[in-house]
Amino acid sequence: MEQDKSKDSSSIASPQRRTVLKAGAAAVGASALGFPAIVKAQSDKIIIGHLTPRTGFLGPMGEYAVMSMNLAVEELNKAGGLLGRQVTLISEDSVNPPTASSKAQRLLERDGAAVLIGEISSASALGIAQVAQRNKKLFMNSGCNSDELRGKSCNKFMFHVEAANSTYVKACGRTLLQNGLIKGKKLYALTADYAFGHDLLRTGKIFVSANGGTIANDELVPTDATDFSPYLLKIRQAKPDLVISNLAGNQITNFIKQYSEFGLPFPMAGFGFDTVAAWGAGADNFAGTWPTTWHHDVDAPSAKAFVAAFIKKYGKPPENQAWGEYVCFRSVVQAITETKSLDTMKLIEYFEKGAPIDALKARKGTYRAWDHQLLQEMYTLSPKPKGRAKDQWDFLQLGPSVPGPNESLESIAPTMQENACKFT
Repeated sequence: MEQDKSKDSSSIASPQRRTVLKAGAAAVGASALGFPAIVKAQSDKIIIGHLTPRTGFLGPMGEYAVMSMNLAVEELNKAGGLLGRQVTLISEDSVNPPTASSKAQRLLERDGAAVLIGEISSASALGIAQVAQRNKKLFMNSGCNSDELRGKSCNKFMFHVEAANSTYVKACGRTLLQNGLIKGKKLYALTADYAFGHDLLRTGKIFVSANGGTIANDELVPTDATDFSPYLLKIRQAKPDLVISNLAGNQITNFIKQYSEFGLPFPMAGFGFDTVAAWGAGADNFAGTWPTTWHHDVDAPSAKAFVAAFIKKYGKPPENQAWGEYVCFRSVVQAITETKSLDTMKLIEYFEKGAPIDALKARKGTYRAWDHQLLQEMYTLSPKPKGRAKDQWDFLQLGPSVPGPNESLESIAPTMQENACKFT
C-alpha cells in the first residue's frame, strides 16, 4: 500500500536515480544533473516509464517496486515482447512531488514513454497524473492510497491498482468489529503528519464513529520521527481499548519494535500497512491486525507463479508493493494486446468497459468506469503462532479474503456518495 510520502522528501539528501532496462538487461547511468544521456525512444521499442521513491523512508518499498518491474519486463521480452516489439523500461527515483512531476514530463516528452506506472506518494502521484493528463497518456497508480486521488482530484488518464484508504479501513475494520474492538471502545491513534496520514485518519474516524467507537486521542507524528517513546508513554497513561496506527513506511517498523519493547498490554491494529514494514520489525515484535492488498501466501495460480519467479530471481518473496507494480504492468500489457494499439483513448475505453483483470487473487477484478479504481479482494494479516514460521518472511498469518466470496467487490470500495469523482 501507499505508506505514502513524507511532507516533503526533498529534505532527504539523496541521489536522483534512473535505471534503464532494455530487453532484460539493466543499464544505469547519470549525467551531471543525475540523468543519463538517453537517446529519444526509437520506433522499434515501446518505452514504459516507471516512477517510485527509492530513497528516504519509502525507499524499501520502492526497491521492491523496481525489482518487480524489472522481472515483469524481462518476462515479457523473453516471451516475444509487446505487439512484436521489445519493451524498454526506464525507472526513476521520484524523490518528492516537484521532482516526480519533472521526471514524468521528461519520460513522456523526451523519452517517448507510452505509459507511466508507479508511485507510492499521493502527493507525487497527483503531479504525475496532471502531467499524464496534459500529455494524454495513461498513468497507472501502483501504490498511492489517498481517497482524494479517486475523488476530487480524479483524472481521466489515471487508473488505480492500489486500494483507497477507505478500503483499507473497511477491510481491517470488519475484523476489528468481529473481535469486539470497535463498538463502545476508546481508541488511540498515531498518524503520519502529511497528506496520506491525514486522509487515513479522516476515513478511520468515519468508520469508527459509524460503528459505535471513539478515537479519543489522535497524535500527529512527524515523518522523520524514529523515537516513539513520548507517544508510548502517553498511550500507557491513556489506557485505550485499542491503539491504531495510521503511520507510514519505516515509521511502522520503528513503532512496532518499540511498542513491543515497552510491553504495552493494549491491542494494536493498523488502518494502513505494507509487509516490508513487518519484515523490518521481525517476528518477535510483530503484533496486531493489519490490512493488506496482497501477500505472497495468496492461494491463486497466477500469484504462485509470480512468487516463484520473484524468489528465483531475487532469493526472497515479493511484498505487496511488488504486487502493485506487477499488476499495473500486466494490466497495461493486456490492454495493449487486446486492443492491438498504443492509443491512450482506446486503452482507457478497454478498461472502462470492465475487462476482467487478473489481480493475482482468487477473484478477478475490474476497473470501475466512474473513478478508475480496481475493484478487488483485500485481506488482513496477524502474527502466526510461534514456531510456525518456515523462514524470516513467514511469520504473517493471512486472513480470509474481504469481502467474502459471495459478496460484491463494491462492498468495501469507496461509494460515489463517499468520494465523488467527476472527470474533466
